[in-house]
Amino acid sequence: MEGPPAVPLGPSHAPVLTKRGLVCSASPLAGAIGAQVLREGGNAFDAAIAVAAAEAVTIPPMCGLGGEVFAMLYEASTGVMYGLVGSGRAPMRASREHFVGLGYEKMPTSGPLSSAVPGEVHAWGAILDRFGTRALGKLIAPAADLADEGFPLPAVIGSDFSRLVGNGGVLRDYPSSAKAYLRPDGRPYEAGDILVQKDLARSIRRVAEGGVEEFYTGGLAKDIAAAFAAAGGLLDAADLAAQATHVTDDPPSVEYHGHRVYATPLPSHGVLTLELLSLLDGFDLAAMGHNTAESIHVMAEAKRLAYADRLAYVADPAFVQVPIDELLSKEHAARRRAQIDASRAADAVEAGELAHAGAPSAHTSYFSIVDRAGNAVSYIHSNSTVFGSGFVAEGTGILFNNRVGRGFSLDEHHVNVLAPGKRTVNTIHSYMVAKDGALRIVGGTPGGDSQPQWNAQVLSRVIDHGMNVQEAADAPRWVHFPGTDPSSIDRGMELRMEDGFDDDVRAGLEARGHNVAPYTAEMMVGAVQLIAIDPGTGVRAGGTDRRCDGYPIPE
Repeated sequence: MEGPPAVPLGPSHAPVLTKRGLVCSASPLAGAIGAQVLREGGNAFDAAIAVAAAEAVTIPPMCGLGGEVFAMLYEASTGVMYGLVGSGRAPMRASREHFVGLGYEKMPTSGPLSSAVPGEVHAWGAILDRFGTRALGKLIAPAADLADEGFPLPAVIGSDFSRLVGNGGVLRDYPSSAKAYLRPDGRPYEAGDILVQKDLARSIRRVAEGGVEEFYTGGLAKDIAAAFAAAGGLLDAADLAAQATHVTDDPPSVEYHGHRVYATPLPSHGVLTLELLSLLDGFDLAAMGHNTAESIHVMAEAKRLAYADRLAYVADPAFVQVPIDELLSKEHAARRRAQIDASRAADAVEAGELAHAGAPSAHTSYFSIVDRAGNAVSYIHSNSTVFGSGFVAEGTGILFNNRVGRGFSLDEHHVNVLAPGKRTVNTIHSYMVAKDGALRIVGGTPGGDSQPQWNAQVLSRVIDHGMNVQEAADAPRWVHFPGTDPSSIDRGMELRMEDGFDDDVRAGLEARGHNVAPYTAEMMVGAVQLIAIDPGTGVRAGGTDRRCDGYPIPE
């Protein structure tokens, strides 16, 4: 398979070690702001809001005020792990019949019709109300200053502008979007250019002064609703006012090789990472070796089984009874695992039949924080695809997600058929890992449908192969494509591999029936952020993916 050259990777480095707080972010500017909050006495939850707001400014292709959130939250004083769902619903006027009536056979993946209600800002309030010690306005003020004064685009984010905006793209379809993310002469920004976002700065300051209510029921909410109405979108003031963030103290979890892995609740893909790990728990990956043809084959075949189950059974639990306990049970894993042929890739993979469900019918930013008290946050937020819907609400500087366009089907029999007020299954998710009752790992990565596969690879490297967090983040990765995205689900299967794998590994996979293909320049390669905690010494080790601009920043 021919294609553009692989995405260039930055230099690696040793893990950053500290006994105090630590922030791992894809944005050094955002990470520095979070570390400063920790130095001034704020906790991990306070720092998370400061980092999230700053990343909304410094990583605009990936996340923002118009996006959504899932997070794992660990409260050290109680030892309780919480899962947070901050994704948005489809607008109440968004029905299957509406889109079919407009002539759509598949959901539009860009523009104001593709947006879900944004959950980012609402999640900030929910976290601070329950766990925070600082005022929202103070925590997000540095983000507003960054947007107002501007900042130089670093290498990876700069390449997103030049590669993705420079080739046309939806940002050129709306004057408000072009104003926000194109230079005055219409050319895309490049690495090293100063990006100034005056409208976004004003919106952040409005939230700082008026609180979460300003975004969802106040003047900013009215401006957002008016912008959507003028552009032909469906999201309105009532949709914004009805947004809710859900926090549970019983997030899903599975055992993996002597560890307990927790992930964000439905409707996130946390369940997908967990089922994949549950399947792999029955294989001795350590004995198979790291990144060998044998281990990659087993992991790729397990991926196919888990993804088939997700496509058949997983949806918004408010609309569909999802058999999550059975999907994550050891019995289900044993039945599915028995279908893997160690010597040959399966020709086709169907969803597993569940006793309680019957037979089945036929781009993002992540960061992690640990504070000196041991509180931890595993936080992922997203516009869905790179630059989301491409639609910036006029006068606000806020770029909106395209989650409705990417996550729903117009097939009336599909488990994820569009319905008013429904949340789509969401690729973004994060995890935490405990052993013997102590928090050991805080991690995650952006990457859409690739996230469960990369999470499994990274955890296997740490748990099975003894790698440190930086080695685990940096090692060559693979992804089995397609995943679950409706726009690509019908494409032929490929096992896409970065540079760095030996030729005999590729040959061994091809001999097992895999269609091995390279990564190309337009493919998202992830940005793993990883913190490991040694409960004996209290040392925290931070690793930040060489594929991003970030670096672990200690308190």
